[in-house]
Amino acid sequence: MRFGYGTNGFSNHRLDEALVVLADMGYDGVALTLDAGHLDPYAADIGHQVDRVAKRLRDLDLSVVIETGGRYVIDPLRKHHPTLLHPPEAAAARVDLLLRAVRIGADLGAEAVSFWSGIRPPEVGEEEAWRNLVAGVAAVLGEAGARDVTLGFEPEPGMLVDTIAGFERLHELAGRPERLGLTLDIGHCRCLEPDPVPDCVRRAGPHLVNVQIEDMRRGVHEHLEFGEGEIDFPPVLAALDETGYRGLVSVELPRHSHAAPLVAAHSLRFLRELEPPGLGVAQ
Repeated sequence: MRFGYGTNGFSNHRLDEALVVLADMGYDGVALTLDAGHLDPYAADIGHQVDRVAKRLRDLDLSVVIETGGRYVIDPLRKHHPTLLHPPEAAAARVDLLLRAVRIGADLGAEAVSFWSGIRPPEVGEEEAWRNLVAGVAAVLGEAGARDVTLGFEPEPGMLVDTIAGFERLHELAGRPERLGLTLDIGHCRCLEPDPVPDCVRRAGPHLVNVQIEDMRRGVHEHLEFGEGEIDFPPVLAALDETGYRGLVSVELPRHSHAAPLVAAHSLRFLRELEPPGLGVAQ
C-alpha cells in the first residue's frame, strides 16, 4: 500500500522542504494542495514553478495527487468562495481554478486532481445547485479529457455532495464519465456515512481514484491523529486492498502544521504497523 501526506498539513514549511522531509521519512507521495504558499496556481511564473516541482518529485521518487481545497486561494475574504454551486457568472472563478489545477496536474503527472461541490449558498435552491454543479463538472471534464487527467470528486460533510450516494447521483447526472472518479476520505465515512467504514470502502471501490485518511468521530467533522478517534483501521486497510485500489492513501491533517514532522512520522509508523502482512503485494 502506498502512503502519502497532505501538504496542507505542512503549511509552515516551504514546499521543497516538505517534500524532502516526507521523502526522507519513507512516504510514497504527497497530496499537494495548490495554495498561496505552495505552488500558487495564480503565480506569474507558475509554469517555471511547476517544472521545478516536477523535477523535484522525480528526484525524490514521490507520486502526487492535486488537491484544490485552499481556503482563500480565490477570495481573500471568504473561505472556499465561490463554489461550483453558485450561478455560472460567479462559479466561473472556481471553474478557472480547477482548470488551472488540471493543467498543473497534467504537467506534474498527477494520479488525480481532487475537488468537491461546496456548501449550497442560501440564495441558490437545491435543484439549481445540482444543475450548476453538473455544468461546472462538465467544464472541468472537458479540460481533463484534453490533458489526460483523472478527476477525483470528494464528498465533504456539510456540502451539497456529502456522501458516497451523493457522488453516485452526480456521476449519473454527469453521464457516467470515465474520468470522473471518487476521492474517498476515510474519516468522513466514520463521520456521517450510515454504513461501517470498511463497507463504505467496498461500495466506493469501483470509482476510487484517490484516498485520504485520518481518524474521526461519529458526527464530528474534525480531522484527528490516528488513535484519537473511533476508526478501527486494519479492516479499513484490508477493504482498500480488497477493492484492488493501488493509488495513494494520503494522511490529511490540515490543522497540524505546527507539529508537521512529528505528526507525519507518527502517522506513517501507525499505518505501516497496522498494515497486515502482504497487504498490497502483487499476486
